[in-house]
Amino acid sequence: MKVQLMSSTPRKKKTILFLAANPKNSTPLRLGEEAKEIAEGLQRSKKRDKFQLEQQWAVTPREMQRAVLDYKPEIVHFSGHGAGESGLALEDDMGQIQLVNAKALAALFEAFKEYVECVILNACYSEVQAEAIARHIPYVIGMNQAVGDKAAREFAVGFYDTLAAGESIEFAYKLGCVSISMAGIPEQLTPVLKKKSDFSGLEAAERSPDASVGDIVEKSSPVVENARSIAAPPISISNLDNPEGSVSLDCPLYIDRPPIESDCYQTIVKPGALIRVKAPRQMGKTSLLQRILHHAKEQGHQTAYLNFQSADGSFLTNLDELLQWFCGDITNELNLEERVADYWKQGMGSKQKCGNYFQRYLLATITSPLTLGLDEVDQVFQHPGVAQEFFGLLRAWHEKGKNEPAWKKLRLVISHSKEVYIPLNINQSPFNVGLPIELPEFSHLQINDLLQKHQLNLSDSEREKLIQMVDGHPYLLRKALYEIARGSLNLEQFLHIAPTEEGIYGDHLRRHLSNLADANLEAAMKQVIASSHPVRLEANLAFKLRSMGLVKLRGNDVIPLCNLYRLYFKDRLGVPS
Repeated sequence: MKVQLMSSTPRKKKTILFLAANPKNSTPLRLGEEAKEIAEGLQRSKKRDKFQLEQQWAVTPREMQRAVLDYKPEIVHFSGHGAGESGLALEDDMGQIQLVNAKALAALFEAFKEYVECVILNACYSEVQAEAIARHIPYVIGMNQAVGDKAAREFAVGFYDTLAAGESIEFAYKLGCVSISMAGIPEQLTPVLKKKSDFSGLEAAERSPDASVGDIVEKSSPVVENARSIAAPPISISNLDNPEGSVSLDCPLYIDRPPIESDCYQTIVKPGALIRVKAPRQMGKTSLLQRILHHAKEQGHQTAYLNFQSADGSFLTNLDELLQWFCGDITNELNLEERVADYWKQGMGSKQKCGNYFQRYLLATITSPLTLGLDEVDQVFQHPGVAQEFFGLLRAWHEKGKNEPAWKKLRLVISHSKEVYIPLNINQSPFNVGLPIELPEFSHLQINDLLQKHQLNLSDSEREKLIQMVDGHPYLLRKALYEIARGSLNLEQFLHIAPTEEGIYGDHLRRHLSNLADANLEAAMKQVIASSHPVRLEANLAFKLRSMGLVKLRGNDVIPLCNLYRLYFKDRLGVPS
């Protein structure tokens, strides 16, 4: 089908290449309706003679490459399913799902960058592919989370209606988002625009690695209902991991929280990068930190992981001992010869000795960038004097990384649970620079993904009861699904005993109760539990309760994180009904 319609000059029409894939083993999408509405919008426009619409259906990786080669389009539009980091869902020769990852797509569009002006990826979680492609193409639009089929169509129609009216790509993107909102769909923030100019300052070594279009991940998985996404396949009940501690790199139960992962992966490859990950306990900080380190390693970095809970208590009270442990542990992680004693000479301060050890030994010995993952740094907060000196040193290294070649090789990822209450000088704190990441609870779509992976088919009302009890708290949710999937209890039994010490959260709840031993915190929590509306607390009390993971913010007010905590603490703290 062709629609004779625009070009920036009278001599040449702009070609829009519409690529569609809806594999047999994926949820059916109304892609034909999307193409039809785009074509009708172009046809009715005053500048219809300046565009030409070409369509390729049931597209395979080979057909995608051939179509771009044959038509040499200015605009490439893909409609179908997405699977986040795993790629876009094209079709194989049998019509089944064949995932093509970001490296392959970036390589394809780099080859055709001379004439492709814009790429639209109308599929769930396609922001990671959009970022990779945008290093070569002026404008790329992807989706930062799951996008409903209707929202995707509304965006496409609004985008092309605006483009055919003679407006710019950036304005067409804005009107596409407005179209979603005008249709009464709360997904207008899902499409994201990436521009090549945003990446123009990156060094060559930080650009997308070379790849071929054959760089493909095979096979398929079910789809989140009514969304253009491919969820991971269900996991055998016998292979379910007990949800304690971090989620291993090879565990399919890890849930992406776009755009957090892609933002971190993009940042960590930059010289002197610093990422700060903050969230209450058991929200997934360590799991994310490990994935950032893994991504850095895939980019050729040396990596080292330090958990400050493993440091002896005496180290945390003495700066000199802390820095010697810090240097020695990192050296051990890097499998280098430990030479701390050689650099720990008299006549210099501890921070200078530590800096010399890094600059003259560690950074000089390794030729690649060094990414450090510093987990549970809250342990140092308990000793304000040591904390001021240690975190001031990290900030100084970060500042050096902006200009000094040796220090540009160092990248830091810092993870902590609590608010930073220690009095750090604004110019000496690493907690007000770099990329801040605060992990949210899981969304309803992400909860649905976990339900599928656990092979649990709950009704809408049952799912709502589960969410009301534990909200989207990663640990609470995974613990519930683990026990229900194993048959240890059913949903009704879970709901009955969950907010008691008899239930599966007994140890978890008792730990939180002991943390409320402070009279001011207990009184604040009682006030929150007693109210059916958001409560205004003193700022430090609100943020301490949030740091503990007991409440969530509603503007400047707070409410209990979930019904589990409301019911348990109402009974334990003696809050009257």
